[in-house]
Amino acid sequence: MSIPDKNWQPAYVNLSTTMGDISIELYWKHAPQTCRNFAELTRRGYYNGTKFHRIIKDFMIQGGDPTGTGRGGTSIYGKTFDDEIHSDLKHTGAGILSMANSGPDTNGSQFFITLAPTSWLDGKHAIFGRIHSGMNTVKQLGLVECDSNDRPIDDVKILRGSVKMQ
Repeated sequence: MSIPDKNWQPAYVNLSTTMGDISIELYWKHAPQTCRNFAELTRRGYYNGTKFHRIIKDFMIQGGDPTGTGRGGTSIYGKTFDDEIHSDLKHTGAGILSMANSGPDTNGSQFFITLAPTSWLDGKHAIFGRIHSGMNTVKQLGLVECDSNDRPIDDVKILRGSVKMQ
């Protein structure tokens, strides 16, 4: 599949989950490649049916891995792509959208949404958006019962995603 034109910049990604809907505002000015990756994967249906595979109360919810293991997923650019980290974007509170990674420049398809301030992640994970609406859904996701490996006991999933231009 092709990568969308640089002029294609939907303002929002909407995720319908098993616990409710979430609307995400994308930060195209700061992280255009990361936003394009997330929006295009959403548009392709890549996240449809995937689990939030890691949830840590008062920290974050993580998803975007089609294998559900935390070890899978690829970007629209190939397996991984480089970080777009900006010093003016910080993990200052709940509702920040960032890329999950396994070290510098290892972004793929996985992402996380913060449930609290997480300043120790600043400079290590590319912030590319924030919750526009549906924060109560995010909070409910953050409260699900998990096992000792931070995996939800009962599956919580992204049922379908869509992009919205305005």
